[in-house]
Amino acid sequence: MKTQNYQNHRKFYAPHHFIYLPLVIFLQDFGVYKIFNDSVNQLMWILFSAVIFLILFLAVMVRQHYALGLQNRIVRLEFKQRYFELFSLRSDKVEEKLNFSQIAALRFAYDDEFKILLEKALKENLSGDEIKKSITNWRADEHRI
Repeated sequence: MKTQNYQNHRKFYAPHHFIYLPLVIFLQDFGVYKIFNDSVNQLMWILFSAVIFLILFLAVMVRQHYALGLQNRIVRLEFKQRYFELFSLRSDKVEEKLNFSQIAALRFAYDDEFKILLEKALKENLSGDEIKKSITNWRADEHRI
């Protein structure tokens, strides 16, 4: 496995992203095509396309909602723990000033750089992407899905 960095830190789940979703999108496109090219069965193709759209919508939204919601809570908890370990203080006041994107980006920095980037994020309101781009020694997160 390559060393993780800013360019390659996103992860895909092959069965979902490269098999299931393309197949459902193809079926959706096929259904819409048939609506306009099969006037005898047009109502059936409209119903088919509506059902496929609902399946696609639910598959994307449910998967994302539960997985990311849980992971976001864990990332926040890790931030609280790390902040406490580094500063021996509760992170409540600092966490209130940061958005989730900033908190998530800080996890890629090692402790010495974490302190610097945290201070910079608070003072200059750096975006999560700006924080990630500022990291010189990337701390890989191999477990986020």
